[in-house]
Amino acid sequence: MISFLNLKEVNSGCRDELIAACTRVIDSGWYIGGAELKTFEDSFAEYCGTKHCIGVANGLDALALVIRAWKELGYLQAGDEILVPSNTYIASILAISENGLVPVLVEPDQSTFNICPVNAEAAITSKTKAILPVHLYGRLADMPAIMALTDRYNLLVLEDSAQSHGASIDGKRSGNWGHASGFSFYPGKNLGALGDAGAITTNDDLLASTLRALRNYGSHKKYENLYRGVNSRLDELQAACLSVKLKYLDEQTEHRRQIAELYTQGINNPSIQLPVDLAFHAATNEGHVWHVYTVLCDDREALQKHLADLGVQTLIHYPIPPHHQAAYVEWAGLSLPVSEKIHSQILSLPMGPTLSTADAETVIQACNSFQSGKL
Repeated sequence: MISFLNLKEVNSGCRDELIAACTRVIDSGWYIGGAELKTFEDSFAEYCGTKHCIGVANGLDALALVIRAWKELGYLQAGDEILVPSNTYIASILAISENGLVPVLVEPDQSTFNICPVNAEAAITSKTKAILPVHLYGRLADMPAIMALTDRYNLLVLEDSAQSHGASIDGKRSGNWGHASGFSFYPGKNLGALGDAGAITTNDDLLASTLRALRNYGSHKKYENLYRGVNSRLDELQAACLSVKLKYLDEQTEHRRQIAELYTQGINNPSIQLPVDLAFHAATNEGHVWHVYTVLCDDREALQKHLADLGVQTLIHYPIPPHHQAAYVEWAGLSLPVSEKIHSQILSLPMGPTLSTADAETVIQACNSFQSGKL
């Protein structure tokens, strides 16, 4: 079986360094808020091109804490609206609603799956205070257009960069476009920890200071609490492991791009719709990092079974659109045809920094041999 993503293989390439990093932390006797955290925060901020990186427990907390901090600073208040793509993973939306704000679902661009700036502008009301673009599948949303839009309407921008470590437009990386950005380092991400982990990047000094308190019980100084904060800290072990893996991120991204090019050039089945081709990314100076390689097929279940029968594991990102989730039953009556089509047809092919060329060729042959039962 060709695995969708083999994390054991991914981490085996730097296994000795990871063990040394964990040993260093264990032997230090310091496990929360120490030198390893600062080293990683400094390194990741430099990588993204931002002034600040604030390590937190996971990607959802990263998004939620930024919104919480903006509320503490008086930039947002309960009932304000935040625009968010209608085809995103549920975490992007949970971060809004758990802060007492209102998520407003915006249909994506059909060719990129990212939030459509035209649709976003049409959704702006007097209650709209922020936009939360999600850089799905490793490609940045149209951030120049989004930032121009937010300048016109005086809106905050919170990037969801959980799937876009190192992605860029015109050399400006994910996490350095908006007023703040939330990253996930879940093990399957392009930069993955050995457990849950996350971070926030920003160039705003006051926001960074507020976030450092909020993640630590609302405290800058022990036993003195400025805010009703939470416990959401990136621990020393995960920070040390992330510092090791960050060194290899660009190299691994280049491998992902090579696999994506093989898929794009090799898959020619008319039943399978490929992502926007690589020539487009080169022409627009986009740095797609291919967190996943998604295709569309209106006979998806048959395609997935066909590939599985030939030893190719695939995943669906994501099978149920947010407005059809029981958690948001109030949206059950919404009609979002673009999102509904994407969620019903999307399929992710194997992708990762250890996927071999031979395995990629096997995937291509399996895709090309598929015959849809739908006319």
